[in-house]
Amino acid sequence: MSSKQTRLAMIGTRGHHGIVLRELAALPAVDLVAAASGGEGDSTAAITEWCGKNDRAPTMFDNWREMLDAVKPDAAVVCGPFELHAEMISAAMQRGIHVFAEKPCALTFDDLAAIRQCAEAHPAIHLAAMMQSRYDPGFYTAWRLIGEGAIGEVRLINARKAYKRGQRADYYRNRQTYGGTIPWVGSHAIDWMLWFAGVRPESVTAAQSRMHNGGIGTMESSAACLFRLAGERIGTVSIDVLRPENATTHGDDWIRAVGSAGVIEARPDRITLINAGNDGTLPVAVACDRKPFADFIQHIRGERNAIIGAPETINLTEALLLAQQSADEQREVYFPQQ
Repeated sequence: MSSKQTRLAMIGTRGHHGIVLRELAALPAVDLVAAASGGEGDSTAAITEWCGKNDRAPTMFDNWREMLDAVKPDAAVVCGPFELHAEMISAAMQRGIHVFAEKPCALTFDDLAAIRQCAEAHPAIHLAAMMQSRYDPGFYTAWRLIGEGAIGEVRLINARKAYKRGQRADYYRNRQTYGGTIPWVGSHAIDWMLWFAGVRPESVTAAQSRMHNGGIGTMESSAACLFRLAGERIGTVSIDVLRPENATTHGDDWIRAVGSAGVIEARPDRITLINAGNDGTLPVAVACDRKPFADFIQHIRGERNAIIGAPETINLTEALLLAQQSADEQREVYFPQQ
């Protein structure tokens, strides 16, 4: 595919479709050929506005299935209603279309099973969840250093993800269309934990609360998860939408990994490292030579291997759903053995 244009279609504008639009102008080998609403009150307005400013003229569709069948793109971006993610992902993969998808990719175990079945039936199709914070220089460099043995064997991980609640659309008010704060807000922190640990979880115990959620229906305002990981490793994740409105950033993103030979703490733009060669005061340069959507495109064009694909996307989604189940049922939940 690297010798020709990659034909791209976009479905919906909920969540982080802006990741794609911000990178498209710098990807001349990608041709945005079509876009469609995701339905259920979704809109293509943001895509139309971007196209007007960037001299793009994709064919616009009212129905995303008709778009996939008519256009037959090489790749699709899925940012429709959360409850339709799995249906959209599966439909695209069944048609041989690579998928860059907003998280969570599924809100139910049945939907996740359908995605897993598609991935097994179409192993050449690249599926990547929008885990854009993997590409933040701090997190990416911390992951790379851990892989190089900078802190020895990872034994304990603590992660935190917090957002400002702000004004939320109506679909955040209902679990059926939102999915829960653990899989929506917590997805990134749980992803960092799994990414840094590099092993499969064995069980999860989670708790959550809707108190002080600003009257936003059933939306949980805070949650915490304890993961038991293979090899007696431990991971904890703190999640909330209670970040004060006057905070200088929308999110509070942080992870700490304790190893057998050191400790590393990371934020999006910086790292603190303590090991045999650093007492924590020496600066650590951070960098990332990848971008989320470009990484996806370069992978399907055979130009490099992406840092997230179908296995990581499916394993993360499973962890999100099991953590949400644990919080809902107030019990420890075990991961299926593989």
